[in-house]
Parts: sequence; C-alpha cells; structure tokens
Amino acid sequence: MEHGNISKHSTFYAVGLSYKKADAEMRGKFSLDDNGKSNVLAQAEAEGIEALIVTSTCNRTEIYGFAQHPFQLIKLLCENSQGTVEDFQKVAYVYKNQEAVSHMFRVGTGLDSQILGDFEIISQIKSAFVESKNRHLANAFMERLVNAVIQASKRIKNETEISSGATSVSFAAVRYIFNNVENIANKNILLFGTGKIGRNTCENLVKHTKHEQITLINRTKDKAERLARKLDVIVKDYVDLQLEIQKADVLVVATGAQNPTVDKAILNLKKPLLILDLSIPKNVNENVQDVKGVTLVHMDHLSQMTDETLENRKKHIPAAEAIIEEIKDEFIAWTKQRKFAPTIHALKEKLNSIKDGELNVQRKKLANFDEEQAELISARIIQKITNHFANHLKDDNTMVDESIEWIEKIFQIETTSK
Repeated sequence: MEHGNISKHSTFYAVGLSYKKADAEMRGKFSLDDNGKSNVLAQAEAEGIEALIVTSTCNRTEIYGFAQHPFQLIKLLCENSQGTVEDFQKVAYVYKNQEAVSHMFRVGTGLDSQILGDFEIISQIKSAFVESKNRHLANAFMERLVNAVIQASKRIKNETEISSGATSVSFAAVRYIFNNVENIANKNILLFGTGKIGRNTCENLVKHTKHEQITLINRTKDKAERLARKLDVIVKDYVDLQLEIQKADVLVVATGAQNPTVDKAILNLKKPLLILDLSIPKNVNENVQDVKGVTLVHMDHLSQMTDETLENRKKHIPAAEAIIEEIKDEFIAWTKQRKFAPTIHALKEKLNSIKDGELNVQRKKLANFDEEQAELISARIIQKITNHFANHLKDDNTMVDESIEWIEKIFQIETTSK
C-alpha cells in the first residue's frame, strides 16, 4: 500500500513476534513492562520517529510505526528488551504498509489472538495510542487507523458471535482447573498476582464456582485488598506466600514480574499441587517439576484447549473478516484522498491561474468579450479536468506517489503536504 504512506520518505511498518512462532520463553525475552515501553517511546522520540505505538502482552510484543527502514523499529525493541536481533530474525515478522494495516485489524479484533475472539488486546492498543499521543508520537494516520480498528472491534463484538462466552487466557485457566481438579468446591485455590490476567482469573473463578476458598496474595497488598473487597475473597500478606502454597491445591501465578517468583526452593509440600503460570515472562521456574506431586501448566498449553464453544466461533470468522474489509477500505480511501488532496488543490489553482491569464488576453483583444460567459465555461472545464485527475488517483490500480510526482512535474506545481 504505497498510498498508505504518510510521506515519500517514511513507511508504515508492524514489527514484532507472537505465540505463532515464538514460545513462552522467547516471548519473555522480548516482553516489555511499563518501564520498557516508556523507554521505547523516549528513544523513538529522541531518534525523530514520526509516529509509533508499542504493545506487549502475554501473547505478543509489537511496534507499529513509521520509519525509513524497519530495522529502526527492530532496534528499538531489541535495545529495550532482553531479545537479540538474531532471536528476532528466527521468530519475528515485519509487515509493511497495507500488510501492516491488515495485521493491526486482525490483532485488534481478536482474529489473531491465541484464543480466537479474545478482545483484551484492543484495550492495550487504545492505551498504547494514548501514551504515544501524550509523547507527541502520534500522527493523523495513526489516530485514524487506531480508531478504525476500535470501530471494527466493536462491530465484530456486537454483530457476530465470535466472542460468545468468555474468551481469554484467564477463562481457559478456569476451564482447565474445572476439567482437571476433582471436587473443586472442596479445594484451596491460591492466586499470586493481581495484574489484569490475575484479576480476570479471580473474577472467572468466583463467577463460575461461587468459591469461598480462594486466597489472594500480591506484593502490593492494597491492590489485592481492593480486588478482594469487590469479589469477597481472602487476602494474605506476601510474607505468607510459602505457607499459603503449602495449604493450596491449585496455585495460579500471574505476577507480571520479569523473573521467576516461584521455584522449588519455596515448595515444602504435603499434598499434590497444580500450578498454572499465566505470566510472560514465565514467573514459575521449571525446576518446580522436580518436586513430587507438582503439575506445572503454562499458558501456551491452556491456549491449545479447544471445546465446542471455541469451535463454534470459527464459523463467524467470515462475517468478522467482512466487517474488517469494509472498515479497512474506508480507511484506505481516506489515506489516498488525504495524500492527493493537496496536489488536486494545487492543480486547480494552477489551471485557474492559466485561465486568468488567458481571459486577460482575450479581454484586451475582443471589444465584445463576454467575460461572465467565459468565466462560467472555464470553471466548468477546470472542474472536469480536476475530476478526471482525482478519479485517476482514487483508482485502486494507480501508483499514487508516481502519479502525484508526474502531475506536479508536468504542471510545475508544488504542494506543502505529501
């Protein structure tokens, strides 16, 4: 989509990696916490990047932005995470112009989610755009694109059943617990971490079990207490983590820490323990599996779970894709018109200037010159000519940059906006 560029010298890219090719360990290397995302934005601003947004979730880390070369964006990601360029080349992707636009639509509408129909990513995209705009790293193209993706997400949610029922990693975790833990009503569940996934998991557990034996622990206790008051569950101090793990039958870890927070050193178990690690990077050390009675399940295993509900959602993919295409076409039409409008305006001014000069000549030469009639005819001809050029530039097969350059060269006009 060369017509999707904001200028002749920068290109719109999407660079990143996701669950499709990168396992949890690799995604952990490239994951960005709030501080990491802030550093990416600060560096982008310092390097003069026109517009950029960065998102990092358990399933993907991505940068959407304008650059002369995608490596400018890849470098930002690698320099602010634990990932290397070599790692990136093995598992990541780079999309350009129309492909990048299409990718954002699929991601933002849940079609590219690890669990089909998971719409949590759209709030991440919204937040990422607000943060970029606050740092003057958002342009009209990016704002219009994000709003178009939000519009598509809303319509798909309202007009299709692709998100029927709960569709998220947290829901998958709850389903896994139900399917694999006998007599769940009599078991103790410990939730360590009250970030977004932790909160959603806790809400799903309470909603689906009416369970009174759920305990919350968070490094910052007041966050856990706020959630506990809302859901009527128990809160314990962080210092009690080891003791509470001993009591638990199920441990759900979703702390969002950059390093493991649970390993075999703190497990002194007297009964079997199911551990679900819902974090990226992984928050549970693999060595817990050395402890007898421990079953460790990571979110990538949960996402492989398919059931009748998820299979049913696949039937609604064509309807969702039709909505995306409709809104995406409107967006692309806007980008093309926005790009060539200054050229058409300048062309009209040039033709009017030629007309004015010719009318002056005829006015002096002809004693009975009908100026009003000449003005009317000339204006209609100019409008028809500019309409022809505009229709050419609107055509999907037109190379807009080349055509604009040709028009400006032939008519010797300059535009201030490309």
